[in-house]
Amino acid sequence: MKFPQPETLSRIAALINAEIIGDEQAQAFGINEIHKVEPGDLVFVDHPKYYDTCLQSEASHIIINSKDVAGSAGKNLLYVADPFEAYLTIINHFRPFQAADKAISDTAVIGKNTLIMPNVFIGKDVEIGDNCIIHANVSLLDDTKIGNNVVIQAGTTVGSDAFYYNTKKDRGIWYKKMQSCGNVVIEDDVEIGAGCTIDRGVTASTFIGAGTKIDNLVHIGHDTQVGKNCLFAAQVGIAGATTIEDGVVLWGQVGVSKTLTIGKNAVVLAQSGVPSSLEGDKVYFGYPAIDAAEKRRELVWIKRIPQLWKKVFDQ
Repeated sequence: MKFPQPETLSRIAALINAEIIGDEQAQAFGINEIHKVEPGDLVFVDHPKYYDTCLQSEASHIIINSKDVAGSAGKNLLYVADPFEAYLTIINHFRPFQAADKAISDTAVIGKNTLIMPNVFIGKDVEIGDNCIIHANVSLLDDTKIGNNVVIQAGTTVGSDAFYYNTKKDRGIWYKKMQSCGNVVIEDDVEIGAGCTIDRGVTASTFIGAGTKIDNLVHIGHDTQVGKNCLFAAQVGIAGATTIEDGVVLWGQVGVSKTLTIGKNAVVLAQSGVPSSLEGDKVYFGYPAIDAAEKRRELVWIKRIPQLWKKVFDQ
């Protein structure tokens, strides 16, 4: 999430009651997750396991709960007791939740020849391009950006909160919601079926590339990056921060785990599970998904096991 304008660290520190170790007048341009940060960004870290990752990241400023990190690697540090609560304070200050007072926000921008069917909700600062069709009971939540010639079928929700929690099992509530301040970006010529859900990024964008076609009842998790001209059949589920490159086909009920990459033009056959990254230009099947031809040979041998055992015991 980018701030409306650059903010000095002294102002951020006053907001979150932090002690600055570094340049008080340095400017912060936004706050992002560790895998999305850019130079000038803030990032927060609250576990020693991730201190070094933050120090080696592109972030310029780190909200942290230790003064004893081994060198700041040229970063400005903002010391607080609870960095997660500091993150929430910053998000609530710069992008507070605002209840909608009408079905289509006055700040929404809707392009030429775009059709909006009954009972559609369009939130704050949503942008919809030209020649789109938004069918009944669709919800386009705050800050969603949609290109031209996009079709979204009935009952789909775009821009719901990320399923993302700060987890600590030494407190009464183990899972505390990490407030989402990102958005969803949908490029031109995308079609999205009925009853789909596409979560916004936690601090950045969930992205659907041009020409991609999505069937009914598909879920796409936060910060997922979907390439151009992909094809997802019904009941596909994709976890957060996953990269799906151009031309990938996921057939019905494929499940894809988080933070992995599926390479260009890969095809994953129905009911397969993808727990780790896959190379492009191959066909995959099974769980864990492997080369489909290899999986078929494996299934043939498994089917023959009773016969093989019978031969052994009959001897």
